[in-house]
Amino acid sequence: MQADETALMREQAFIGGHWKEARDHATEAVENPATGDPIGRVPDLSADAIDEAIDDASASFEQWRYRPAIERADKLMAWYHGMQDNAEALARLMTLEQGKPIAEARGEVEYAASFLRWFSEQARRATGETIPADDPAFSLGTTQEPVGVAAVITPWNFPLAMITRKVAAALAAGCTTLVNPARQTPFCALALAVLAERAGFTHGEFNVVTCSGKRFAQQVCADDRVRALSFTGSTEVGRELLRQSATTVKRTAMELGGNAPFIVCEDADLEAAVDGALAAKFQTSGQDCVAANRIYVHRSLYAAFLDRFQTRMEAMAVGSGFDEANAIGPLINEKAVDKAKALVDDARQKGARILGGDQQHAPGPRFFMPTLVADFDAGMRVAREEAFAPLAPVCAFEDDDEAIAAANDTIYGLAAYVYARDAARIRKFQRHLETGMVGINTMDITGPHVPFGGVKQSGLGREGARAGMDEFLETKYYCAANG
Repeated sequence: MQADETALMREQAFIGGHWKEARDHATEAVENPATGDPIGRVPDLSADAIDEAIDDASASFEQWRYRPAIERADKLMAWYHGMQDNAEALARLMTLEQGKPIAEARGEVEYAASFLRWFSEQARRATGETIPADDPAFSLGTTQEPVGVAAVITPWNFPLAMITRKVAAALAAGCTTLVNPARQTPFCALALAVLAERAGFTHGEFNVVTCSGKRFAQQVCADDRVRALSFTGSTEVGRELLRQSATTVKRTAMELGGNAPFIVCEDADLEAAVDGALAAKFQTSGQDCVAANRIYVHRSLYAAFLDRFQTRMEAMAVGSGFDEANAIGPLINEKAVDKAKALVDDARQKGARILGGDQQHAPGPRFFMPTLVADFDAGMRVAREEAFAPLAPVCAFEDDDEAIAAANDTIYGLAAYVYARDAARIRKFQRHLETGMVGINTMDITGPHVPFGGVKQSGLGREGARAGMDEFLETKYYCAANG
């Protein structure tokens, strides 16, 4: 029996453990990106309602922060099991409102749930230290305390995982949370709230506040009671949130834009490199901050790489994510398609070869056919801008230093990928690439146990691993006179 993707849908916000509508009955429609058809409506909460959500989260914090770590862990594990028990319904709901192919949606459900499990285990590991005192008349040490109420703003491309990666860490640390999901994908966040309620988060520990992201940010950034802000999205918006958060000196974690280089060295396993490049480029239909955004291939392998990559790319089926045969789903809206087309036009006008990507075959206005841009250079928009589409720019390089210089020629520094065999070459790339994460002969670099994050204008802080919970903890030092 097939799971019902609407089984976990709620058309209300979840605040203080209660399901709520907007007082003025203001709502916002949510569309299926594959068809443009409406799915449902969610409340567009006012500034006053956001303040009330902060009230609830603040009151809850004074209780939650003192709950035993094992109790916090048990509730996170109950939430994890709820996700596992409803995995297919969650996946189908994600495909309905986000559009990604159903196989990828199932993978994201598993990935999202893994953070609940990981941080349920980490909840019991927020430990301090004993500091040897110079004077035996004193005892010195540290404890770790939760920061406070944490505001969480999440994007539409990973509508489950970007929430659990942040929220599970915050809750494990003893913080309470206010989640503002992307306006395009609120139903995944509300489905998480259904399962959180069943797991026992019923007193304002986890809140889903559906409203304009700008309105939410203005309220939480100005409020002293909100002590932390975690955001995933564009660098442009991240800069503005940092400015707004400065007035109340919040703890901020920012996972911002990317422009990931994918480098294929002369000694690489060509078939493995093609496999990796296809996966790194086209996962989530290219709408991924760690997607390969620029592909650099050594001149000796360039022609063979292009041939194999194009053949495999053109075999990818494009269409509704509910069709198991499709590898590429819709982009989130027509504006995203227009941007991808503009990037291709710019590259063509500046001398690039456009391979594949006959947009006349697109199954709808929100679909973009996979396209290879061969012989791109640094003067083209595809070299500087995050495509967020199934658009693959590829060019040749002559030596390692040239590849490293080209890879680092960007304001971003989230992820990079290198395919090579020589150990010394691998160490050189690993050290000299200016990114927070480097995949060596693999594009599978994420997971709950790894510190995810970037450098330069790709962000601040880390998510996942022990570092992910540290973002929501403060170190308190004590000095006690003995006797």
